[in-house]
Amino acid sequence: MALCCALLPGVTGCRDTAAPSNKPSRAEVRQARQAQQSKMDQARQELEQIPPPSKNRYLNVHSQEAYGNPFIVVHPQIVTLNVLFRDQDPNAFSAGGLLRPVKARKQEVDVRLADLPQALASLTPDVWPYGRVVAVEESPAAPRAERVAIRRNVEATIQILNDLGVVVDEWTGSNGALLR
Repeated sequence: MALCCALLPGVTGCRDTAAPSNKPSRAEVRQARQAQQSKMDQARQELEQIPPPSKNRYLNVHSQEAYGNPFIVVHPQIVTLNVLFRDQDPNAFSAGGLLRPVKARKQEVDVRLADLPQALASLTPDVWPYGRVVAVEESPAAPRAERVAIRRNVEATIQILNDLGVVVDEWTGSNGALLR
């Protein structure tokens, strides 16, 4: 049968039985890179609307709860983006009162690393009180066995933030001790 199939490839049942390759072609890879680059460029343009960071405002913050800008906690597979929305009460006298506590204005969103540029670009300018700076911390609750994967994700996160023109304020430890 194999000899017949080799001699007569057009005969029914004699088609090539090799598994089709799931490898993307060079053109597909190039298209995917161009699409990713255009997303990154678009996110960079959006983030350029945020003023440069003010060190004297964010260097004095020593706890995640008090940090006003976006805060990223890096996990082995994803990152958690913590955003503190501004109090919408125009009267500063009662800002953050019982009806508008900080925890009610805080939002945590799990984001894939590839979607981080779009997630940051979609944030409104009022969640950036310190300027274009983001705090990054390794997941304090992760088991010791996942530390290598988390560190790789931290490095990839920092690279993405640098490509976007966002300053990285790297934190370490579960107690919020600063790396600086």
